[in-house]
Amino acid sequence: MKNKKWLVVLFAAMLAVLAACGGNNQSEGKDEKVLKVGATGQSYPFAYKDNGKLVGFDVEVTEAIAKKLGYKLDWQLSEFSGLMGQLTSGKLDTVSNQVAITDERKQTFNFTDTYAYAGTQIIVKKDNNDIKGLDDLKGKTVAAVLGSNHAKNLESKDPDKKIKIKTYETQDGVLNEVANGRVDAYVNGRSVLLAQIEKTGLPLKIVGNPIVYEEVGYPFAKDKKHDKLREEFNKAIKELREDGTLKKLSEKYFKDDVTVPIKK
Repeated sequence: MKNKKWLVVLFAAMLAVLAACGGNNQSEGKDEKVLKVGATGQSYPFAYKDNGKLVGFDVEVTEAIAKKLGYKLDWQLSEFSGLMGQLTSGKLDTVSNQVAITDERKQTFNFTDTYAYAGTQIIVKKDNNDIKGLDDLKGKTVAAVLGSNHAKNLESKDPDKKIKIKTYETQDGVLNEVANGRVDAYVNGRSVLLAQIEKTGLPLKIVGNPIVYEEVGYPFAKDKKHDKLREEFNKAIKELREDGTLKKLSEKYFKDDVTVPIKK
């Protein structure tokens, strides 16, 4: 009988320990602050894979913000057009991939304060002397990433549809398309093109001034939860600008400060 009582007491103690452990795990899960953030993982030097690790300017800025705010990041990788669709459907909290702040996007999302500045730039083969700017693109085939704002910027400058715009799912390999003469030109952000030319060593050059100047921010859904998140991001962005972190990260990837307005 004594043995039976002892076994009952032991069993009850074990249940109490297991319950306590389960309670602690549940509490930790509730306390953990997680943000689902989208990126392409193919946008050098903003969000790309290096030896299997996601790195880049936008990635490091987001990590710095998350660290300040006490969030853990859950990165979700997809093509850019897919990312914006996931953000619209509520599968992501935000996108960290050089998202330009436009009037069209502001109809769907609320944006944070600007953390970087960009310009839609034209790039051509180095020995191409026919294309010197936007006006020379008429009758030419110009590459752009599907769903990117740079593609839309080019379309907005071509109301008569005289430019043949060829879209690609990602920017991977598009520089080779230009270098090999399969397309006449390519439009993307000025900073990314400068970084890519230096990295690849391909015979390419930037021509003309940016056809559109843009501000870059984090898009959030228009609801109370994400309005609060956006305010937290704004506070962190301001602090990172003031303590020099934004400038430092920019110079690391671009050898220039893209966190201040472009000088026209």
